[in-house]
Amino acid sequence: MDFLKPTTSIQWLFENIKNEDLIVLDASLPKPKTKAEDNPLANIQIPGARFFDIDHAFSNTSIDLPHMMPSSAHFEEEARKLGINKTSKIVVYDNLGVYSSPRAWWMFKAMGHVDVSVLDGGLPEWVESGFPTEAKTNHSTESGNFESNPTPGFFKDSKEILDTINDSEIMVLDARSRGRFEGVEPEPRAGLRGGHIPGSLSLPFPEVVNGNKLRDEDELKEKFEQMGISNQQLVFSCGSGLTACIIALAADVAGFDGLSVYDGSWSEWGQPSELPVVAEGG
Repeated sequence: MDFLKPTTSIQWLFENIKNEDLIVLDASLPKPKTKAEDNPLANIQIPGARFFDIDHAFSNTSIDLPHMMPSSAHFEEEARKLGINKTSKIVVYDNLGVYSSPRAWWMFKAMGHVDVSVLDGGLPEWVESGFPTEAKTNHSTESGNFESNPTPGFFKDSKEILDTINDSEIMVLDARSRGRFEGVEPEPRAGLRGGHIPGSLSLPFPEVVNGNKLRDEDELKEKFEQMGISNQQLVFSCGSGLTACIIALAADVAGFDGLSVYDGSWSEWGQPSELPVVAEGG
């Protein structure tokens, strides 16, 4: 198989799923304010899939912020437990379409594993096409030899964001709803301020998807052009560093490079602090 593209079709996966180098990861998470069991696809998976646990195994749980990137050593250890090798080709999906799977895709890229792809349409498209599924199962597997080779720049912290607020060559794109961006809708996490990072632009993640799938390359290019984005270095933010990766994926497909994700996102920046906030809602 050739190197994987940022997104993979369900037809391609169906035709290649038995390749010995291919590993399918289920990175499903429920949307905020919902329970996993509310999703009719919560208890099934693509045959042979292994669960990529964003909330726990693949998070730095020593920090009081959700979904924070773990250390490279920790990531390597957990990836090996899933039987992932240095030569593995990884397709990651979720049961909401394109929602949490881009986060797993981004994390592998940050750890230097470029042969990783998001299943476009995820489990909903897979099921709709009549492809086989199985009950949620923890498949036992031999330990892999995956190695973490962290690539600088994939994740940024609050100091790096603060230092570049007035840099016209760097643009922060916020994947939250426009109401939250403007500070006129309440934040789902208690105690956070409303508003956005000064100078950032609003790009709610639903605007880069169409149903369960990512919009196509031409549509995404047009979207970024309409926002006046051309040669800037792009940094993506959201509520917790999860949906930021959806618009990072969209930018990647649209041909942008040198992309970064603000890992702490609004869960960190929105806390009461001296970090500046713009709130159009007052």
